[in-house]
Amino acid sequence: MVHVYDSLPGRSGSDVPVVFWHHGTPQSGLLPPPVLSGGKGRAVRFISYDRPGYGTSEPQPGRDVAAAARDVDAIADALKVGRFAVLGASGGGPHALACAAVLRERVRAVGCLASLAPFDAEGLDWFAGMAPSGVAEFTAASRGATDLLAHLSRADPEDFDEFAPADMSIFAGPYGDWLVTSSTGGLSTGYTGAVEDDLAFVEPWGFDPADVEAPALLVQGGADRFVPPAHAEWLAARCPRAQLRLTRTDGHISIFRHLAGTVAWLLDRWADSAPA
Repeated sequence: MVHVYDSLPGRSGSDVPVVFWHHGTPQSGLLPPPVLSGGKGRAVRFISYDRPGYGTSEPQPGRDVAAAARDVDAIADALKVGRFAVLGASGGGPHALACAAVLRERVRAVGCLASLAPFDAEGLDWFAGMAPSGVAEFTAASRGATDLLAHLSRADPEDFDEFAPADMSIFAGPYGDWLVTSSTGGLSTGYTGAVEDDLAFVEPWGFDPADVEAPALLVQGGADRFVPPAHAEWLAARCPRAQLRLTRTDGHISIFRHLAGTVAWLLDRWADSAPA
């Protein structure tokens, strides 16, 4: 399913910025409130979609992370969109980077919050600082779909060991309501989308982050135990035009309060790259 939201209905045209949102794992393409608030008072079109295996989207077994770029390319063509920015959080981060690396002529800027680095990232101790629940999930993924599905099926939904203290307060606000709705929608047909995502994360991504030529903002919580800060630091060193914003106390969920600011950053980069 494709989701489209115009912040100022009635305003359209090639001069209106377009931002593609890439949802996390496991979620759906339902746009989070902080993304929408980031465009408040400015003309911007937000587009998102359910990745294969999520919601009403058909599964695509064996897809790699780069497959997201082909999906976005097709969606943009269908909606008659030329250039756009991309934004992703958590499991959506690698997919946003894929678009920037593969669709270089179309992507003006990229924003990522709490994004994983490639599983084979040279010089990165990938599991260092990760909570036991995350280590167990990705270790199962590295053994294949059968082991991963078995792990996800028996995982304790009340296991909060990967959340920082700052994360828990976020669940009480509007973001918590969205997270429940988005996750429920993403898992409405089972674990297929989550399995496909996790398998893609631990296999070759199909692109090199060094090929991300657009301006990139990487936002990362220093207390994140699901995606340790070293992942963002590795990506920032690899992407040629990346900026890293590391917040000391944010975890994997509380980092989403920086979504609106990241949207504003993307829109500013859009203005910077507009023809004179």
